[in-house]
Amino acid sequence: MIAQHLPVLQIVIPLMSAPFCIFLRHHLWTWILAVAMSWLSLAMSIGLLARVVEEGTIIYHLGGWAAPWGIEYRIDNLNAFILVIVSAIAAVVMPYARKSVDREIPRDRAYLFYAMMLLCMTGLLGITITGDAFNLFVFLEISSLSSYVLISMGRDRRGLTAAYRYLVLGTLGATFYIIGVGLMYMMTGTLNIADLASLIPSVAGTRTIQAALAFLTVGLCLKLALFPLHMWLPNAYTYAPSAVTVFLAATATKVSVYALIRVVFTIFGGVDILDTLQVRDLLMILALAGMFAGSAVAIYQVNIKRMLAYSSVAQLGYMILGISMANVSGVTAGIIHLFNHALMKGALFMAMGCIMYVIGSVRLDDMAGLGKRMPVTMAAFVAGGLSLIGVPLTAGFISKWYLIQAALEKGWWPIAMLIVLSSLLAVIYIWRVVEVAYFRAPPEGHEGISEAPLSMIVPMLVLVGATYYFGIDATTTLNIAHSAATVLLGGAQ
Repeated sequence: MIAQHLPVLQIVIPLMSAPFCIFLRHHLWTWILAVAMSWLSLAMSIGLLARVVEEGTIIYHLGGWAAPWGIEYRIDNLNAFILVIVSAIAAVVMPYARKSVDREIPRDRAYLFYAMMLLCMTGLLGITITGDAFNLFVFLEISSLSSYVLISMGRDRRGLTAAYRYLVLGTLGATFYIIGVGLMYMMTGTLNIADLASLIPSVAGTRTIQAALAFLTVGLCLKLALFPLHMWLPNAYTYAPSAVTVFLAATATKVSVYALIRVVFTIFGGVDILDTLQVRDLLMILALAGMFAGSAVAIYQVNIKRMLAYSSVAQLGYMILGISMANVSGVTAGIIHLFNHALMKGALFMAMGCIMYVIGSVRLDDMAGLGKRMPVTMAAFVAGGLSLIGVPLTAGFISKWYLIQAALEKGWWPIAMLIVLSSLLAVIYIWRVVEVAYFRAPPEGHEGISEAPLSMIVPMLVLVGATYYFGIDATTTLNIAHSAATVLLGGAQ
């Protein structure tokens, strides 16, 4: 009986747990609650993915009201896969967060941190699972509002400025999205995504629908930080508490990419409006620009969290490039890179969190000699960096290999060359850290440095291990991504 209600329990359980953190108000008990809820959420999402793979799309009507009158949760291979990504990252971050939060957030505010993390997780899961365009906006705002609070909670006052900038640009993105939804509703009279997909073709030639597409695309590109709409991201990742940076970097932008995929290939999947308006060409140009601009700026950063933030701008470019190719290999590459990037960037930011815990800084100069004093952490950073570059046997290699294949399928060998060239830029900024950590003498006063607590090291190693496991045996993830891409493009071709 409970298995039938897993789609709604996936949202209700973390949502109802957040107020309990406020009532408990104790940092240890709220942490235990957050860990328990994140692991329960992971178990439910794995169960849903298994059911979808075995039985096909799951449709759940809320309150017994059939769509399009009522809200439905529609789960297919794509969003079941994204649910697992979000809940798995949350399940790894929550145990990691305890020591990190004790060091970076005042103890009397720790319970608020866990409440906001649960709310943020609820919003991201809701965006992924809902089959209603307006409901997606509601969950988008839940995740965004909690993200603003999380970013501002650190001891560094610059986090407040970063959160405010994110609030302004995030609000703009959400406003653009809801205007687009309103315009579609005006022309179709429905908010259900499946219903919109069937009704849009008959009104696709109208200026209203074309304007709706423009608003939706710009709004979601702001949310996912596609170059040059990424200006909120570097400061948000740099000045947020370490556990917050890990979670947001591995999930928030990925879920926004998922929402864009839904708009492009589901809502507008039955018409050629994207080709008519050359939206795909625009996305491709911005993705390529982001791949090079993000990596180029990352090379010159002295704060490693900021370096990794600009690296994320470049990695998001790879995802959008795959989507813009609009062939099965390209969309498969985009979807699989959502998963792979969550693993490797989560591991890299966890390594930075460990360093922040031990030496109180993530500036490059302060990391001199850490290769000998924190060997496990620095080895994890190097391992994650190799995946970011795309070295064979890593998850990053799988993504880029499929992306190059997709470009070659279309005969776009210059694009394939650009993918390889932009990947080589990652060698430069990862090597800068390696050189300082392994080949420079440590500064005075760093003699007694050792590894971070085991509760931070183990989750980091889990993500690093997963990065290599899914680089060596990517059969399961590739099959899910490929089948999702095939279904999506079935409506687009």
